[in-house]
Amino acid sequence: MSKCVNLRAEAQALLETNILRFWQERMVDNNRGGFYGRIDGHNILHPDAEKGAVLNARILWTFSAATRLFHKMPYHILATRAKDYLVTRFIDREYGGVFWSLNADGTPLDTKKQTYAIAFAIYGLAEYYRATQDSEALHAAIRLFEDLEAHAYKCENGYVEALTRDWQPIADMRLSEKDENGVFTMNTHLHVLEAYTNLYRVLKNVQRDDVQGTKERVERQLRTLIDIFANRIFNPETGHLMLFFDESWHPLSSSLSLGEGRGEVSPGHDIEAAWLLHEALEVLGDEVLLNQTLPVIHSLAQAAEEDIMDEKEWWCFAEAVVGYLDQWKLYQDEKPIESNINLELAEAAFHYIQNHLVDRENGEWFWSVLPDGNPDRTHDKAGFWKCPYHNSRMCIELIERLK
Repeated sequence: MSKCVNLRAEAQALLETNILRFWQERMVDNNRGGFYGRIDGHNILHPDAEKGAVLNARILWTFSAATRLFHKMPYHILATRAKDYLVTRFIDREYGGVFWSLNADGTPLDTKKQTYAIAFAIYGLAEYYRATQDSEALHAAIRLFEDLEAHAYKCENGYVEALTRDWQPIADMRLSEKDENGVFTMNTHLHVLEAYTNLYRVLKNVQRDDVQGTKERVERQLRTLIDIFANRIFNPETGHLMLFFDESWHPLSSSLSLGEGRGEVSPGHDIEAAWLLHEALEVLGDEVLLNQTLPVIHSLAQAAEEDIMDEKEWWCFAEAVVGYLDQWKLYQDEKPIESNINLELAEAAFHYIQNHLVDRENGEWFWSVLPDGNPDRTHDKAGFWKCPYHNSRMCIELIERLK
């Protein structure tokens, strides 16, 4: 247990002195409002960079969670800044949803409705309400939930990847250039699951008649998402998640089992999904459904173990720490030997982060480690996809789980 105590202390120090301090000191845009859109891998600020909805929502979640955990006013101030900017600038007051990106001055740039981004806005707003009981944040999260259900949830079949500003079909639905153009994707469904889990967590404790119907709908959709993962996205032959699908949930070519039966997989998402599914089931409080889904959760964790330490990107290691810590706690009594192996995996991933990914000089983490062992400076230190989310959440999960 002393190891766990040390791990918890290291996580808190890493969170407050390395991650949060960087975002407090380097990323607040005092000239145009909100937060800057980019600092590159050489720690150079790009003040005119576009501002992404995902980045702003993840900043909101991070400082809201830090406020809830530490009750420190500087964190509260930045969480409120992120909430206000999201509500006033990113939320589309005419059509609903959130804009994908803004210009540096806060005017809309890319107005498409990416389900992934809306999910993160719900996730961050729910966390802000969890920390502050701010009714504006809760109402905004509920409105975005209603937007997704009205427009993105198609034929009780799943959440479509993207739509135009006014919720019409869009030719290019891809989240990024490296993705396939699938109607349904694992990644987006994972983060809708995550968002609805957080929204349901707070709604469970709201005793008001005006949200009872919403609470029931969020619970129903959370159950639907768990079913989608267990029966459509999870591949029982490989133990991995499939990645991209057409409108009938047929896997696209890169998600099929190829070669030796492995196909294209994402170990970081496998281990992240394992613990997020477990979290969703715990928030639901349904022991029967939990026991039914545990084989999927366990298979994902085992499948990720084959490849996770070969994934050199920062976020994969952060999710590995949480995922294997979750497996350790889950099987402590039933499978003590296997449980201890999972704790060792979590510790190994954490120490890799400490030794190779943390930027001790300038703050935050490097994107990845290159084959020659040097940090990757070609990717951003902070930007559209490099946000204080995977790493801060890892630290917060360690602090909360190792009390």
